Amino acid sequence: MRKFLTATILAAAVSATLFAPPAHAQLTTDKPAPAKAPDANVPVKVVVLFSSGVGYFEHAGAVKGNASSELRFKTNQINDILKSLLLQDMGGGKVTTVVYPSQDPIEKTLKSFQVDITGDPSLAELLAQLRGAKVQVTASGEQLSGTILGLEKKQKSIGEKGAIEVWVLNLISGGTIRSVELADAKKIELEDAQLQEELNKALTALAQARDQDKKPVTINFSGEGERQVRIGYVVETPIWKTSYRLVLPDAGADAKTKPQLVGWAIVENQTDNDWGNVQLSLVSGRPISFIQDLYRPLYVPRPVVQPELFASLRPQTYDAGMGKEDKALAEAEQMERQATGGVGGGGGGGGFGSNRGREASRKSAEARAPMAATPPPGAIAGANADSVALADGSNYYKRMDDMSKSVASIASASKVGELFQYTVGNVSLPRQRSAMIPIVTDDVEVEKLSIYNPAILPRNPLNGARLKNTTGKHLLQGPITVIDGSAYAGDARIDNVPPKQERLISYGVDLQVLVDGTKMQDTDAIQTGKIVKGVLWVTHKLVHTHTYTAENKSDNDKTLVVEHNFRNGWKLIEPEKPMEKTENLYRFKEPLKSGKSATLKVVEELVNSQQIAILNTDVGSLEYYTKTNTIPEKVKEILQKAIGLRSEMTETQRQIDDRRRQINEITVEQTRIRENIKTVDRNSDYAGRLLKKLNDQETAIEKLQGETITLQKTLDNQRRSFETFLQNTTVDDK
Repeated sequence: MRKFLTATILAAAVSATLFAPPAHAQLTTDKPAPAKAPDANVPVKVVVLFSSGVGYFEHAGAVKGNASSELRFKTNQINDILKSLLLQDMGGGKVTTVVYPSQDPIEKTLKSFQVDITGDPSLAELLAQLRGAKVQVTASGEQLSGTILGLEKKQKSIGEKGAIEVWVLNLISGGTIRSVELADAKKIELEDAQLQEELNKALTALAQARDQDKKPVTINFSGEGERQVRIGYVVETPIWKTSYRLVLPDAGADAKTKPQLVGWAIVENQTDNDWGNVQLSLVSGRPISFIQDLYRPLYVPRPVVQPELFASLRPQTYDAGMGKEDKALAEAEQMERQATGGVGGGGGGGGFGSNRGREASRKSAEARAPMAATPPPGAIAGANADSVALADGSNYYKRMDDMSKSVASIASASKVGELFQYTVGNVSLPRQRSAMIPIVTDDVEVEKLSIYNPAILPRNPLNGARLKNTTGKHLLQGPITVIDGSAYAGDARIDNVPPKQERLISYGVDLQVLVDGTKMQDTDAIQTGKIVKGVLWVTHKLVHTHTYTAENKSDNDKTLVVEHNFRNGWKLIEPEKPMEKTENLYRFKEPLKSGKSATLKVVEELVNSQQIAILNTDVGSLEYYTKTNTIPEKVKEILQKAIGLRSEMTETQRQIDDRRRQINEITVEQTRIRENIKTVDRNSDYAGRLLKKLNDQETAIEKLQGETITLQKTLDNQRRSFETFLQNTTVDDK
């Protein structure tokens, strides 16, 4: 397998050389085309299918002399071929070229012809492109020959209804211009054969763009004598699948009768090649694979630069100069004479049009052009043959150690690094056909169970089993049909199971067992407490008890497996240990005697801490914790002192509130008295009484306000003392 991976890694380097022409290849027009190399049959010999949806195919066969081999692929497979194609000529020959039909963007292809049919042009638009072309037009029983001058729209009268616009084709023949209404033209023939051929090519390209059928890829080999060649590539393939049959023995069967697991691989040959006696490998790995558009030619957009245009200058006149001739002007004139081949420039000395200039240009172009290296004999399209060992039946895959008979597994299983594969020899499968191949026929260890999960069924468990993979092979995920004795028992699904690992499966409802999983109880108890800088830390223990009661109404003893939800932070107390634990579940195993009941009690606990700020907590809550037996005595003593300090603050606050209440009541009374004074004679005895009462109330208010201020200072002092006490107090819970 390592050789296969090496070959895949080198695919990119090989592809770069595959499509480069050899150094000696030249395009000539004065020699006849060489004879086509004879076709060579190179059938597929090795197929490797991955569970990630790709497959590696290797062809091997003999070629003689200069030969070519043609493979056909779907259009959407060409990108994979260009990305992964590997070639090897093992008899001293070499790979020359790989030829395949190009797929230029249809818009660009159509625009390359003399007649542009990109935008589905109308007849008038098409004829407008053919201005200057000679045509023969048949219209109204008359044949006209001439050159297309152009098309125009004219108004045509249609009686009383007015006029409409019609297209008119203008032809010129000799010195005569004839106009033909386009709607009257029954036939228009092009007299220019080259133009007609261009139009046919454009239509052919348009038709081929819709062709999504098979595309031929021709590989050309060059060499002498008969020799072996190999062709390898990776393309998209259907995912190979697995399905299993688990046969359980009857209840009264012999103890030596073991459960048997039969596994089948489901393979589709969706390629265009028949598989005849190929070596087939089914790999469960998932290599990274992607598609890159290498088939469609890509063009880099280039900016359009407009030449600078200058208006012609008026002719100038200059006065005569004085002194020496200007050196720069003389050099410029000399260069101009050389460029134009004039006298004084060395007319034959390398200017445009001279032999020496052409020879220099040719040498410069050759120096700039990259040279295509010719692959050495035995190379894989430019790569060393020893460095890319494409596998065959002897060195690519491990040979099968033994072959079972009948429906026994015909696959040998082996590990390939982090991957896993089944290898089957001599597989024949026609194109576009599917096949089932036995890959597992082994005895396995199975324990029949009743699996209960209240989230799936609240009253009944499921018929199930614990399957241990003792086959020594990797079991890929897939469906399992369970046959219990001689009867169909149900279907199950299984995930990937490496050798020696175990999995639970369930395949039906067990109607002979009833389970009550509704009994639950929760308790909350304080374990201990401590004080840290004014904060009371109280430790709680939450206990959750879930009781499952099961009754076995069958005639056979059974084993019940209960799946209980796992909760983060909770500790399992009872039972002491589960049968097994998953990421989300505990599984507990409980025997069920025939006609008997059994009870499973699952006890979990959660210990957490509660933080209580003593300064802001009422006295009643603090007194509750002093009466809790699990709180340490030292913590209780501090709480009692805190309660006393808190009570003093509460009493002072009560007195402040009482005086503020009295002030509010007196203020309301004063408002009433002032309203009454407004309604009586100020010199009357009643008015005097009211004024005296107002005076007494003002005195009382002043006294209450003074007491309130004093009490507020007392409360502030008490709070500071309380805060200082709490800040300096730390009592552990030990």
